[in-house]
Amino acid sequence: MLLEKIISIAGKPGLYKLVSQLRNGFIIEDVTTKKKVSIGNSSQVSLLDNIAMFTFDKEVPLFEVFENVAKNHDYKETISHKSSDAELKEFMGASLPNYDTERVYSSDIKKLAQWYNILHKAGYITPESFVKAEPETLDPANPEVELAEKAAPKKAAPKAEKPAAPKVKATSAAKAAPKSTHTKKG
Repeated sequence: MLLEKIISIAGKPGLYKLVSQLRNGFIIEDVTTKKKVSIGNSSQVSLLDNIAMFTFDKEVPLFEVFENVAKNHDYKETISHKSSDAELKEFMGASLPNYDTERVYSSDIKKLAQWYNILHKAGYITPESFVKAEPETLDPANPEVELAEKAAPKKAAPKAEKPAAPKVKATSAAKAAPKSTHTKKG
């Protein structure tokens, strides 16, 4: 699952995908409606890729929590974020058994359930989305040659010379302007 381009915006419901960057903001796309809008740099944005949930041992990335939820619910929608606090805590206990009950609030669990359901509806939650690609180090055709050697960095193309700036001719008014002839008396 690629969360690095999925964001949450303070004050706006839903989740958005970063499409491109502008001089003074970003173009974003709602993950469910695919409607594109622009936001300014002053918007408070949270990347889902940078969010983690507290456990008593460590912080668990949101990606892993989504994976646990997906496996527990057979990659289908989960409970509503409007469920009771008791149901949400039971859901969280099943999704992340060792979660820190004092630092993970009900509002955090509601967001988790809501975001999971939004991503599911948008097609981001599938069994294939959680498969981690293993880096290949050997070329199957020739096991002695590592792929890193084959994919050696390419040399950069030589830079094209910039055309010279056009020369600007002085206007007749500039030529006719008298020079200052002040001398220091002393």
